[in-house]
Amino acid sequence: MNFDHLHLLLNHVPIIGFFVGAGLFVASLTGTNEDLRRSSLIIFAVVALLTIPTFVSGVGADRTIAGEAGISEALVRRHEGAAMLGLWFVVATGAAALMVLWRSQRPGGASRANLAAVLVLAIVAAVLMGRTGNTGGDIRHPEPGTAAGAPISEGIVGSLIHPFEPTPDGFTNLMVANKWWWAAMMVMHFVGLSLIIGVVGVINLRIMGFAKELPWAPLHRLLPLAMAGLGINIVTGMLAFIGMPTYYTADIAFWFKLAALLLLGLNAAVFYLTGIFHRVERLAPGQDAALSAKIVAASSLVLWFTVMIAGRYIQHFEDSLRF
Repeated sequence: MNFDHLHLLLNHVPIIGFFVGAGLFVASLTGTNEDLRRSSLIIFAVVALLTIPTFVSGVGADRTIAGEAGISEALVRRHEGAAMLGLWFVVATGAAALMVLWRSQRPGGASRANLAAVLVLAIVAAVLMGRTGNTGGDIRHPEPGTAAGAPISEGIVGSLIHPFEPTPDGFTNLMVANKWWWAAMMVMHFVGLSLIIGVVGVINLRIMGFAKELPWAPLHRLLPLAMAGLGINIVTGMLAFIGMPTYYTADIAFWFKLAALLLLGLNAAVFYLTGIFHRVERLAPGQDAALSAKIVAASSLVLWFTVMIAGRYIQHFEDSLRF
């Protein structure tokens, strides 16, 4: 399997997933079905996470098909611009969905403004994902004459969206134009990671049986700091990737880091969606967590250490993968 195959396999997830999530979310707003609303919010968060490897694999797919007969470079660049714009709205929707899920567990629940924000972001993201899928399909099945260099014709929706889509090469050059900007991104990436490890690490250690005198509830209320750190890392990480896309895509350590992040998403889902969290939530000072919770906490720590180590070795494995 090459990057072209991987991208074709993954690209259905953000497109179909977001349309399904948006449909369920709209249906949940017409009634009082909290389970349906919660399911749609979880879909948004999962799809947002899976959109990242989908976007990343697109760079490898671009290099794989480069030079093939009948491939229009203009259509490829248009698809990349559509994907860049769609990526940010998908990630923003996923972040907003996580915030609403968090607020729904607190007294008073999520406000109407929170739900409205998710709805607007979801609709925009769904439209942009449809646009991204359509432009991607045009690469292999272009309009007659387009592959030969004819001007690309946009439909009504495309003509409205295209002016807002970034130019891929211009966006890439912008990220690496100034060494101080690049250094600032790396510093913020480190700050985000420190927030995540500082909060999640303490919570996991408490679940595993260390510092059992610490109460659970105050520790868990710090989780929004970790979520803020994750947001910082996703934004700065994707900006860094856009700045040097080929460098990261051809690095096996980067893919190990990405795989560990996806497994961390699965780890969080197991913790919060299988009943383990509700059992841990009742922990009093001095009490031990169940074995299942300890296993999830230990695996979380291992995966976060994998993220840190893989990130540290990205430079050492430069050009370790071939397109």
